[in-house]
Amino acid sequence: MNTAMLALHGQGVSRGYAIGRAVVMGAAALEVSHYRIGDDEVDSECQRLEQAIRVAAEELEALAANLPPDVPKELGAILQVHSLLLSDSALSAEPLTLIRERHYNAEWALTAQGQLVAEQFAAMDDEYMRERAADIRQVVERVLHALRGGNPDRKRLHGMEHDEPLIVVAHDISPADMVKLRGGRFAAFATDLGGGTSHTAIVARSMGVPAVVTLGVARTVVRDGDLLILDGHSGVLLVNPPEHVLAEYRIRQGDYARERAGLASLKGVPAITLDGVVVSMQANIELPEEAQAAVDAGAEGIGLFRSEFLFLGRKDLPSEEEQYEAYASVVRTLNGCPVTIRTLDLGADKALDGEATVATNPALGRRAIRYCLAHPELFATQLRAILRASAHGRVRILIPMVSNLREVRAAYAAIEAAKRELDARGQPYASQVEVGGMVEVPAVAIAIEPFAEALDFLSIGTNDLIQYTLAIDRGDPEVAPLYDPLHPAVLRLLSATINAGARKGIPVSVCGEMAGDTDLTRLLLGLGLTQFSMPAQQLLDVKHEILHAHSNALRTKVAGILNRASELDLTLLNQERAVNVG
Repeated sequence: MNTAMLALHGQGVSRGYAIGRAVVMGAAALEVSHYRIGDDEVDSECQRLEQAIRVAAEELEALAANLPPDVPKELGAILQVHSLLLSDSALSAEPLTLIRERHYNAEWALTAQGQLVAEQFAAMDDEYMRERAADIRQVVERVLHALRGGNPDRKRLHGMEHDEPLIVVAHDISPADMVKLRGGRFAAFATDLGGGTSHTAIVARSMGVPAVVTLGVARTVVRDGDLLILDGHSGVLLVNPPEHVLAEYRIRQGDYARERAGLASLKGVPAITLDGVVVSMQANIELPEEAQAAVDAGAEGIGLFRSEFLFLGRKDLPSEEEQYEAYASVVRTLNGCPVTIRTLDLGADKALDGEATVATNPALGRRAIRYCLAHPELFATQLRAILRASAHGRVRILIPMVSNLREVRAAYAAIEAAKRELDARGQPYASQVEVGGMVEVPAVAIAIEPFAEALDFLSIGTNDLIQYTLAIDRGDPEVAPLYDPLHPAVLRLLSATINAGARKGIPVSVCGEMAGDTDLTRLLLGLGLTQFSMPAQQLLDVKHEILHAHSNALRTKVAGILNRASELDLTLLNQERAVNVG
């Protein structure tokens, strides 16, 4: 390979190794399929793109010719600019070259070239020329719309069986964008921004694909089609590696696959520590179709169903019936095991499509239960759907970002109102539906007793709890090194919540990213945690740690550290595991 290898260093947030071709993502590229075509398909694919360009050009011509007399004259000028851009070889000819030389499908070739041209305009000094970047994106969208008049999905499915893996490279990926990407044939994710608890990281782990974040310049230096190696263990992205490096990483891929296969033998083994403490192992999911993977991994229930992912990346709100079907399908799949459905956690970095965030600090604004109580019809629709799903199995309702008892009482009132509406309709629901609260606001953990009395269970969302306790934006790479789950203040809040649950006789789980981090498993056991919830792909790794741990010995050591108010030394807990294994 003639191109020199480039190594970019970031933070590995989802383990594993991936070797594949780069898909450098812009807004338009998120909407299209990416696959390589065969030699015998090149001519027909070029013809498909040329036809779409002709259709788009005819649409623009027809629009210009039939403008009503009362429209602003600037509209005609804009249409003329779009026609000129569409006829320029940068958009009409260069994508054809990508099809012929790189065997890109038409959509991929068009968006890759359109993104390149738009970036060139955006970098110009002249303000008028910079604004043309938006015109380029609009022209590309028009051609994409014409391409969708055909049936690209057929070729996409054909290509998925025979093509190289694809690695997404982006400046950042929003939660809504991750929803769009989930169904694609992507082997890994690499982003310039993010952190260990960013939604890119969370979703990558739930998908079981490696990911590296905080790369800084990957989006700038990587080009579409570059050969990449992504190392989710060490946080490295290698661009255009030589053959001997490829060979080394293929060996690592094989070793890692065999390691994963070895863990599969633990699926049916109960999670019990060496001293007989039984631990409940549950799974986090974002979409209904993930429920089966959780069951296959041996999950004893769903500890967190992030329901907002049903709402993201779409123009309309899901109806009550659509939500009911989604929730009920998960409940049926779990076949009697508990399903904990978190009510909408919108706000902060998760907003409905087209809904602008105007808060100065969205993470501290009207989000989660605050958002739901401010939108009672939306909340009522979701609660009715959840309650109806409870007729098919054990459902628990989890209220996010509770910060005071008024919100708890308001949530209970909304649930009772939803029950009355269902009674009036004659629609069934379970007579007993547990209601729990997320402990992610430090004020709740500090004053935990009344919340433990008012709720049926507690679930600690460590991602936000750490963020709010340490005043650190977990998605900001500039302060990511300060995000510390081992900070004494964080550990004391965890301990206080777990102990309050034990005193009141209610279950307490951790459903944040700490639960799936094997480096922290013995710490959580030492804090007295007996309910873990995490992405299904991490269940067996954590179970392996639990099976080799002595819970009571860990509790003694962790209690001593907390009493000294010192930084936690994980080597003490590692020594505990070494003794037990030996």
